[in-house]
Amino acid sequence: MDLRLAGHGALVTGSSSGIGTAIAETLAGEGCDILVHGRNAAAAAAVAERVTLRGVRSEVVLGDLTEPGVAEQVALTARDFGARILVNNAGPFAEHDWDSARPADWRAAFEGNVLPTVRVTQTLLPSLRAHGWGRVITIGSRAVRTPLPRMVTYSAAKAAVVNMTTSLARHLAGTGVTANCVSPGVISTPSLHRMFEERAAAADGPADEADEADEADEMGVTDARDVTESGGGRGPVTRSGAPVRSGPGPVEAELVAAYAPNPTGRLGRPQDIAVAVAYLASPLAGYVNGIELRVDGGITGTP
Repeated sequence: MDLRLAGHGALVTGSSSGIGTAIAETLAGEGCDILVHGRNAAAAAAVAERVTLRGVRSEVVLGDLTEPGVAEQVALTARDFGARILVNNAGPFAEHDWDSARPADWRAAFEGNVLPTVRVTQTLLPSLRAHGWGRVITIGSRAVRTPLPRMVTYSAAKAAVVNMTTSLARHLAGTGVTANCVSPGVISTPSLHRMFEERAAAADGPADEADEADEADEMGVTDARDVTESGGGRGPVTRSGAPVRSGPGPVEAELVAAYAPNPTGRLGRPQDIAVAVAYLASPLAGYVNGIELRVDGGITGTP
């Protein structure tokens, strides 16, 4: 299917690795020019180089979106690049429960996930409205519907992202600019792999049944975008210590059953999120507006 994206320009924040890279490359495959954003110059340049191999234009803009003035400058660069599609993908996650979370942790969650989205979007919106067509896509999380007890700050921040996406869609009524959110489930990325490694290293011994239930709930939240700009590691491991293979199989099935039970029976892939974003970015999705599209294998259920 032709998504009719050829010739459009897109800014994908946090696109130098992980899900952001998959989104950038998928949009490029549909003919979009891509402005790659990240904090690591070498990683961003590598993505831009791969994107140009698809026959489209690509440039790089660098900067930490939490720093004063950076989000606005990135948005202005996107305006000058000709971006009519904005994918607000960048945003960190951290583990805190209600006992450990301090005001600074709550502030960091909102400053990392909510305010950069607001600043980039507000700065780019006048250009989109003047053009009479545009797409604003945010990235949520399954934690929006099922908050994780050990990721309370992240869950709340992502809920705010979904809420403000809906309000933005209503604000933009009649302008030709739509706003939608894609909420990933548990996605297999290098950052998710590192989380498993860190937990395995911190574990003193086999978890009891109650602890396993808590961790199964907790892992269901993670959209795990690789915002640290670097990947690698030996990958996630199961309770038995076996590595999780990259494709569906008995080992991955064991991990899914223990940590992220879902009707689809596997972990998500970055490409699962990328194709959902590509559809919402396309002219074909002109009547889709103000929604949260959950791409999580059914882990959150309905409605």
